Amino acid sequence: MPGYALGDRGAAADRSDVSTERSQPKALRHYDRLGVLRPAIVDERSGYRLYAAGQVDEARRIRMLRGLGVPLADVRGILDGGQGAERLLDAHRRRLETRLASLQIALHRVTRLSHTEEGVESMQTGDAELDLDQEQRRQLAKELFNHVWELLGTEDRTQRQDDLMVHAAHASRYLWEDAGEATPHARGKWQISRVYAVLGRAEPALFHARRCLEICETNGIGDFDLGFAYEALARAHAVAGDRGEAERFGALALEQAGAVADREDREILMSDLATLP
Repeated sequence: MPGYALGDRGAAADRSDVSTERSQPKALRHYDRLGVLRPAIVDERSGYRLYAAGQVDEARRIRMLRGLGVPLADVRGILDGGQGAERLLDAHRRRLETRLASLQIALHRVTRLSHTEEGVESMQTGDAELDLDQEQRRQLAKELFNHVWELLGTEDRTQRQDDLMVHAAHASRYLWEDAGEATPHARGKWQISRVYAVLGRAEPALFHARRCLEICETNGIGDFDLGFAYEALARAHAVAGDRGEAERFGALALEQAGAVADREDREILMSDLATLP
């Protein structure tokens, strides 16, 4: 039949492109049911599907997307293009990144096992721990900390971005636990408090701000970081609706700003205090 390139029972004008489809008639029928690739003609008597020559390229794109692991339910939306396609591809990219990270961790651990005399017998049971050295922990903690800042500066954040912001802030602080001194511990708590304050969640904002101040006072941390501990408490109390405590800690933060030695650090703290609600 002229003008038609492939069918679900083997007829094809361009056999170099159709061999895979020809061997998978069930896949073609499944594509049809889901609206991913509709046949141009369906023979009412035999049920035989014929696909137009122009659909060969579309079939190639479907095979390519499926080869990349794109869920079949998303393929049609991607083929249709536009912002919907961008969102679907971005979601699949994130899935691949998560899978890649898991595989990289698994590869690292398998490599470690293969280079120990005890091999598998050296594996420990119990709570799993991140198999990272201190420098790797510090680097990842910094990257997550900066990622939180990017999310805080994102306009019209989605619910998912809000969730990721919370997770990233906690993950950064977790990584600093064994790889950092008291100062990054305090800064991690400060950032977690800021995230919750921005999200309007007063109770966790207050909890982490208090821990930030406690870490500063216990470890003799002053200057810039002590000022921000006061600022965090002022902001958290403001979110909680306690104007008196918000003003008290705001005043302490302002007083501490005057004692900050570095001019740029002092200006950063002062500019942040200017944004207190």
